Amino acid sequence: MRIAWFCIPAHGHTNPTLGIVRALTDAGHEVFYFSFEMFREKIEQAGAVFIGCDGYDFDMEDKGNADRVGKDKAFATELLVSSTLALDAMTTEKIGEIRPDVIVSDSVAFWGKLVAIKHGIPYVSSTTTFAFNRYSAKYMKETPWDIAKMLLAMPRINRQIRRLQEQGYPVKGILDIVQNDNETNTIVYTSGYFQPCAETFSDRYHFIGPSIRPVTEPYPKTADKTVYISMGTVNQNREFYRNCIHALGQTDWQIILSMGTNTEHFDDLPANVQVHASVDQMAVLSIADAFITHCGMNSASEGLYFRVPLVLFPQTPEQGAVAARTEELGAGVRLRSISEEDIMDALQKVLFEPSYRENAIRISESFRACGGAQEAVAFLEAVCREQ
Repeated sequence: MRIAWFCIPAHGHTNPTLGIVRALTDAGHEVFYFSFEMFREKIEQAGAVFIGCDGYDFDMEDKGNADRVGKDKAFATELLVSSTLALDAMTTEKIGEIRPDVIVSDSVAFWGKLVAIKHGIPYVSSTTTFAFNRYSAKYMKETPWDIAKMLLAMPRINRQIRRLQEQGYPVKGILDIVQNDNETNTIVYTSGYFQPCAETFSDRYHFIGPSIRPVTEPYPKTADKTVYISMGTVNQNREFYRNCIHALGQTDWQIILSMGTNTEHFDDLPANVQVHASVDQMAVLSIADAFITHCGMNSASEGLYFRVPLVLFPQTPEQGAVAARTEELGAGVRLRSISEEDIMDALQKVLFEPSYRENAIRISESFRACGGAQEAVAFLEAVCREQ
């Protein structure tokens, strides 16, 4: 089996796929992974052939553009179309050389789906977020203003669709690109239990559980209670961090704060507070008793896998959906504000009310019961056999 795999330039979308890539190559299949130079080493270590998408006017790599994508649908569509057309000659040539049996692409690497449509190749979506349909999308809580902006943007969006049609992409509208239906073969990196409205998805959706890297070096636990704080790589809310340090520095808990590269101006830390640019998150979560998180899908899943109840501080609609589902299942508490009082109140609940840990354990068990990378391999093999 020969697989062409497409992904966006983001760690949270690339890392979960690498276990499947390794399992595929170990099973004797060939994987040709279209990605970006910063991921070359990881992809090649997983046994895939790396195909670079750098240098093709690929504007998704620009941080400002990436931030704007989630807020401006017309801009997002223009970026998608421009990126697809910039890659068109290269992908057409490579697909002709590879002659893949199946194309797998990240659910937001829409150019991969478009390549599959253009060349008539079976397509599988790799979904590192929740799977979204008209039922589960309610967890995103789009406002009437968001819907109005989308309607106002439709003329611009339709102009972009015509650009694709002129280059041989047989798409009728934006929904052909961005929406997966129950006929779309889909790998989802969560459990059916954690997935909102899982019963509304067909058996073409395979919930294989999160991709969890094993702990290679234990992290020392130095107190009865360990609190881990991480808001991902982009959030730099200095007031939030200061409030965490001041409030939690007065406890006898072990506080581990991972906050990216911008760690200056946090001198004279309390003895129980450790501030790092980055940590081995799996090792820290394996000893943690509570996790304050921005609710990125990977981070939240990793915390819950290690049976850690969450304090939920989402920053985007997608993260809001993760927070809503965690709260609904009783495994976390949403942070009301960044005040010291609210931070402490949320932590007191998840640390000392047993139900939160019990519910985190229930989600963890659902993750561990999933089929993982081996189920994904069997699924892809079955898709190829169907053809």
